[in-house]
Amino acid sequence: MSLLTHVLACLFGMGSWVAINGMWVELPLVVPEIPEGWYLPSYLTVLIQMANIGPLFITLMHRFRPGVLDERPVIYGIVVLGVIATFLLAFFWKHTVALAGSSHSVPLLVLSFLLSVVDCTSSVTFLPFMMRLRPQYLTTYFAGEGLSGLVPALVALIQGVGVVHCQNVTVSGNTTAAGTGELQAVYQPAKFSAQMFFLFLSAMMVVCLVAFVLLNHHPAVARERKNDLYYDSDLAQQKREQGLSLHAQSPEQKPMINPLDAVKREPRSSFGMGTFSNFEVVFIFVVLAWVNALTNAVLPSVQSYSCLPYGNQAYHLAATMAAVANPVACFIAMFIPIRSLIFMAFLTMFGTGFGAYIMAMAALSPCPLLVHSPSGTLLIVLAWILFVLSLSYVKVIIGVILRDEGHSALVWCGAVVQLGSMVGAISMFPLVSVYGLFRSGDACNTKCPL
Repeated sequence: MSLLTHVLACLFGMGSWVAINGMWVELPLVVPEIPEGWYLPSYLTVLIQMANIGPLFITLMHRFRPGVLDERPVIYGIVVLGVIATFLLAFFWKHTVALAGSSHSVPLLVLSFLLSVVDCTSSVTFLPFMMRLRPQYLTTYFAGEGLSGLVPALVALIQGVGVVHCQNVTVSGNTTAAGTGELQAVYQPAKFSAQMFFLFLSAMMVVCLVAFVLLNHHPAVARERKNDLYYDSDLAQQKREQGLSLHAQSPEQKPMINPLDAVKREPRSSFGMGTFSNFEVVFIFVVLAWVNALTNAVLPSVQSYSCLPYGNQAYHLAATMAAVANPVACFIAMFIPIRSLIFMAFLTMFGTGFGAYIMAMAALSPCPLLVHSPSGTLLIVLAWILFVLSLSYVKVIIGVILRDEGHSALVWCGAVVQLGSMVGAISMFPLVSVYGLFRSGDACNTKCPL
């Protein structure tokens, strides 16, 4: 295997969700400067779900016009759109437009929607494109996808986003509040501006674009690739796309299941290569939707409620270490790929258990269990690490399994990822933003019983 191809696959994967992940981590700097204030996260949630029109179009094309849509022009289009949108965001995110007598951050919202379209559509185009490379590179791609959350988080940490200090309130009207015991949470100024951060995101999208160009045209990658004309296993009984033969692969490029063996024995279902029964296929996709709903929407929406009661340091440590756990899980899956569906079910329950603990602590906020104890801080950080580590491993293994089932299986993989994330977001939005079932404590004034 080529180290260059691994690096390019990783950099390509980093561009998948780096823009929207970057938006989320930059919120503490953006929110005080815009009229929407802390309603912006709710708007972003709605915009991201509206952006699923992109994956829906791609999925329907593959379903009703199989073999017609080539991912490569689509990927070029969305990555270039991501470069332009993040670049414009750096200069126009503060600009407001008067609508119905009040100011609104129209440029910020429009550009955020375009970035959501880019990132959501990447789920159903980047993954199928990886069919053109050997199976080993898919795991590296998933590692890059994990880094798309970690890298912006680390840059924001260096930037000093969200660092709070408690200070005495010096003046309240005409009276001085100093000495009354009242404290105020004050965000420290960042080391560099939001504009610089958005320019960094634009540079990340440029890196993704360059990596994609090289994956398509670099001679070293060409030697590692399968034939550009790939075979869609869903059409095995009807036609061979553009005359590609199943026997064209060299021995070292054969998939995990030899196509000749697949022809000899009766397929267990009409899905992909027929490796799995209909029940197993449904199980795999239900687990995939469940895992992505938890990791992409449900638990991230309550991360601050679950961690901040234990202190700012606990919150930043949990967020950073959880982001590290994602690519770590990908590297583990690269060397220890356990494809057992029983093990997958066990690991899903294991991760869901830690997710339930996190959700319980968020529900008990601002006074969760062991809030005054270092062991409470340790538990919540460990819960986040093990939750992300176990469920990220499940996502990668499902991706590897579906990769062996063919191109169309990876398209459906991306579609189910988006569907699960959308259902999770829609479920949590009213609980968090409408009904206010979760309460965040004041970083400086919340008092909990010992």
